[in-house]
Amino acid sequence: MRTIPLKPANRRAQSDSDILLALDSGNLALLTLLDPPAAFDSVHHATLILRLQKSYGLCDVALKWITSYLSGRTQYVRTSVTTSKPSTVLFGVPQDSVLGPILFVFYTADVVQLVKEHGLLPHAYADDTQILGVCRPSETDELQHRVFDCLDAVSSWMTANRLQLNHQKTEALWCWSARRQHQIPTTPVRVGCSSVQPVTAARNLGLYLDGDVSMRTHMTTTV
Repeated sequence: MRTIPLKPANRRAQSDSDILLALDSGNLALLTLLDPPAAFDSVHHATLILRLQKSYGLCDVALKWITSYLSGRTQYVRTSVTTSKPSTVLFGVPQDSVLGPILFVFYTADVVQLVKEHGLLPHAYADDTQILGVCRPSETDELQHRVFDCLDAVSSWMTANRLQLNHQKTEALWCWSARRQHQIPTTPVRVGCSSVQPVTAARNLGLYLDGDVSMRTHMTTTV
């Protein structure tokens, strides 16, 4: 399983490094950025506890501690004139905490293996998941079909695990070197029942990445 770094900058650097290595070898790279809406709020507590126990071997005091951390939480809605009755929270990991993103990574770690089974490179940090595919210029059709199949599998896994994949906000970015620009496909990337038109630049954890890896968009936006 691919190592999941603790710092966003490190995870982003690994993704960028894989792209640069691909381009230096004369290949093309297709980066797909997934968008699971309200991901932290959708984690099912019972499923997470079972996964920690079966997949990661947590037991005894450690498992009881995590269970206690998640359980017993309530939520309510308050307006200027009234307050609703508290209801028990059965979903979601506490946000703005160190443990919340780590628990989410444990909950979705199967996605990393699922992507690798399709011959693609996964990059994950908390709820930010990316799929990178590399191919020769003559093999773009085959790569796109592998990405299509992988996205279908990831979408099905998320549905089965009470998560969602926002097909409309999923982005696809072809990366190329200057001499390969004319070989970039222009056909849309299929995500579920939707078609996503490839973009020329995408935002990755605060950094804008151009298809030609020039950093032009990031510099313009920053200025």
